[in-house]
Amino acid sequence: MSLSLILAAIWAVVANVIGMLPSRDYHWRAAYGLIGLGIPLLGYVTWQNGPWVGLAVMVMGMSVLRWPVIHLVRWARARALHRDGG
Repeated sequence: MSLSLILAAIWAVVANVIGMLPSRDYHWRAAYGLIGLGIPLLGYVTWQNGPWVGLAVMVMGMSVLRWPVIHLVRWARARALHRDGG
């Protein structure tokens, strides 16, 4: 197993442990930190293992951090509807 996949697995374990801990801000600060670490890590995984493995790791990360993704999709949809005049 490559170093990038080991780091991605550690990222996933840390993300799940953080998700189990109590939080007053619904884990948003931790999510920002995980996103900040995850994006360069995703690039490293893709560079070292190829685009299909990078895509699989991205889907794994999106499943762990689903609420930021849901909010991003809602924001993009609202922007698209507002721009189109609908």
